[in-house]
Amino acid sequence: MPGIDECLLEAMRLPGARGAALVDWTSGLALGSVGEFPGGDHEAAAAEAAEVARLTAEQRAFAPDGHTAHGHDRDGGGAGEGPAATGAGAGAGPADPPVEDLIISNRDSYHVLRFVPTSFDSSVFLHVWLGRPDGNLALARIRLGEMAGRLVLG
Repeated sequence: MPGIDECLLEAMRLPGARGAALVDWTSGLALGSVGEFPGGDHEAAAAEAAEVARLTAEQRAFAPDGHTAHGHDRDGGGAGEGPAATGAGAGAGPADPPVEDLIISNRDSYHVLRFVPTSFDSSVFLHVWLGRPDGNLALARIRLGEMAGRLVLG
């Protein structure tokens, strides 16, 4: 099971990868980063990506069907499948983030943000910046999903 550095180096082997980071979307801090980032500042890129991730993760419209963004059933009561229902205190294993991934595209690149299930509050995501001419979104989504499942934080 890879740690942060190994995971980021694996992400950089994706076709077209320019940069990769593991970011805490609550604080906006990069827990690790490698490669280049837009504007040349990996901390600014992490903070900006975290803002997008946080806004998405907290919206009810993007929550799994039948659940709010905070993991409670919409009918009013029971525990759902989100972070609030499966946090470390619940003893139910890894918490599932409310969103799997985000893809942001512009004229020359793709940004893929893959939320990582954790044993705590699932507030981290992998951010990979891909050059559009040689990036492969389908492959990036598959590989980032695999990496997120194997990533060991701690």
